[in-house]
Amino acid sequence: MNAVVDTQADTPRPAGAAHVHRTHRFRWLLRREFWEHKGGFLWAPLVAGGISLLLSAMGIVLAMVAAREHMPETAKISLDDGTQIQINGMDLGMLTSQLGHKELAQLGDGLDLTLILASSWPFIVLAFVMFFYCLGTLYDERKDRSVLFWKSLPLSDTSTVLSKVASAAIVAPLLATLAAIATLFGFLVLISLVTLVYGGNPVALLWGPSSPLLISAQYLAAIPVYALWAMPTIGWLMLCSAWAKSKPFLWAIMIPLFAGIFVGWLEFLGVFDDLTWPFFKNIVLRMLTSVFPMTWMDLQYLEHVDFDSPGAARNLMNPVGVYRNLASTNLWIGVAAGAAMIFAAIRLRRWRDEG
Repeated sequence: MNAVVDTQADTPRPAGAAHVHRTHRFRWLLRREFWEHKGGFLWAPLVAGGISLLLSAMGIVLAMVAAREHMPETAKISLDDGTQIQINGMDLGMLTSQLGHKELAQLGDGLDLTLILASSWPFIVLAFVMFFYCLGTLYDERKDRSVLFWKSLPLSDTSTVLSKVASAAIVAPLLATLAAIATLFGFLVLISLVTLVYGGNPVALLWGPSSPLLISAQYLAAIPVYALWAMPTIGWLMLCSAWAKSKPFLWAIMIPLFAGIFVGWLEFLGVFDDLTWPFFKNIVLRMLTSVFPMTWMDLQYLEHVDFDSPGAARNLMNPVGVYRNLASTNLWIGVAAGAAMIFAAIRLRRWRDEG
């Protein structure tokens, strides 16, 4: 008799309780997801970036030691104009002065590609974090019975599941992108120190030809497209997480794979014609690998990238090309399928609370 129904939630709340706007509620749900999975969302990409920098530093030190031990004292480099530069001590200042605009542009392309590779570690970790987060987020709360506590609060199943979707599609990629940007600049600082040791000007030789700010902006701009592209995998894994009574990993992996094998078997029997690879590409792989960054770069996408022009590495992540995916029916079909599976996961969470 002392309870009133909260129209914004599926559970009653005590009379006289302070009204909390649903946007504030959703914000607190996002905070809850972040604090419960801080290790995967924040520390895992940072640690991956730190390991990348550590290995790069070790490789640079080994290269410097090997060059010092095996290179003769009188070794020299001859430039086109006849000028000779002694290798020991590597007078990079003299070398930089001999570089023209074309050579600096080529150097910038190489540096940009190196920066992209050096900063890729947080994105690799992101894919595994998202995969196992989505796979366990609804299953684990049933397993440890914490779902009963959360259902006792004035929180709807819809807002709870959507907060998990937003955490996987936006929060985790954003944090991984920031970690990748920090790794990118950390690597640039690292090779700048090496350049200073050998008498070079890092601004003229590294920071000027390369495009760290542009690459960082491209990383951030690609997050919305990545979030949309990852929806089929997010939806499928959360559906398995809400449905499976045990071993959700096996269910999530084996159902799509067996479906693909079954289609291939039917094609072998002559029921279908040339359907196995399209089925694997558009169904199986989209359900299992869409959370991996850059998987939206198919052959059709790469055909629009001009690798022969200067700045090929920057052209790979050009926002014009990235956002061209929004015109792809494959992307929106995947979004619709992911939304349908997320809706099914919400309905399953509403009534399935067994351990």
